[in-house]
Amino acid sequence: MQVSKLPIFFSHISDALFIAPDEVRRLFHGRGRVYPGLEQLTCDWVDNQLLINVFKPVEEAFTEALKAGINALSQTDLWREKGVICAAIQYRYLDGVPLEVVVGELNDRPIVVESGLKYHLNIGRNQNFGLFLDMRLGRGWVKSHASNKRVLNLFSYTCGFSVAAIEGGATQVVNVDMARASLTKGRDNHRLNGHNLNQVKFLAYDIFKSWGKIKKLGPYDLVIIDPPSFQKGSFALSKDYIRILRRLPELLANKGQVLACVNSPQVSGDFLITSMQEAAPQIVYQSRLENPVEFSDIDSDAALKVMLFEHHAEAI
Repeated sequence: MQVSKLPIFFSHISDALFIAPDEVRRLFHGRGRVYPGLEQLTCDWVDNQLLINVFKPVEEAFTEALKAGINALSQTDLWREKGVICAAIQYRYLDGVPLEVVVGELNDRPIVVESGLKYHLNIGRNQNFGLFLDMRLGRGWVKSHASNKRVLNLFSYTCGFSVAAIEGGATQVVNVDMARASLTKGRDNHRLNGHNLNQVKFLAYDIFKSWGKIKKLGPYDLVIIDPPSFQKGSFALSKDYIRILRRLPELLANKGQVLACVNSPQVSGDFLITSMQEAAPQIVYQSRLENPVEFSDIDSDAALKVMLFEHHAEAI
């Protein structure tokens, strides 16, 4: 990355911070490659804190200029008017993803709001803090379309989709994820929003070894698939995604919907459409959801892909 481009970063941060809502939000998305020389830099607005991520090694001069710019920003009227309490840099390319507080004192376990819903975050302990901000509109779509539906949430992580579904009137959500700790956080997120946990199941299953148990809780009116691109020993997108798609017809009610997601820059949206046609031709592509404007990308196929399908059982 280029030190000479940092004034563009801070100019954009100032503009975005000025209009930032009292909700969690991405302020700068260099990884969309819209800002040459700043491709490995992001900044999030999290509970009155600026969390800056650096994804690949940079020269010491870049880091020092970045910290100097943060300190200068902390002296502005904008900083005081927005009530910024902390700014920190997380070095995502280093072992342990260390986080350096530059200004203020970090609240590493904030409760944030997105679209009126609350979520627990955990900052600085892992690569991700508990909520993928580029999926904001996906969660919004689920909330708007979940009324009276039975929902299956695969690779549920901390259950953001589940929270949105129950808030939107789903009758039941089944969350499946191998990480029991993530499901525990998901349960806490539901409690935080005052949801009835009798409507929510949390299954610490290996999906590929548990189809019978998952099927028994169906059929489902909506299946959400939001896997990691790669998880050592458990999931590789290129070969394992289609294994899930083949199972969908036995899980879905007629006219049931599928929200299939992929966030690998190496895989286009056509991958999901073609794979679905091959694995389950009776599940028909409908549309692609938009991504939040703050996640603009010079190549839409490199960005998050959220694809909507519908099950037409009569087409079997």
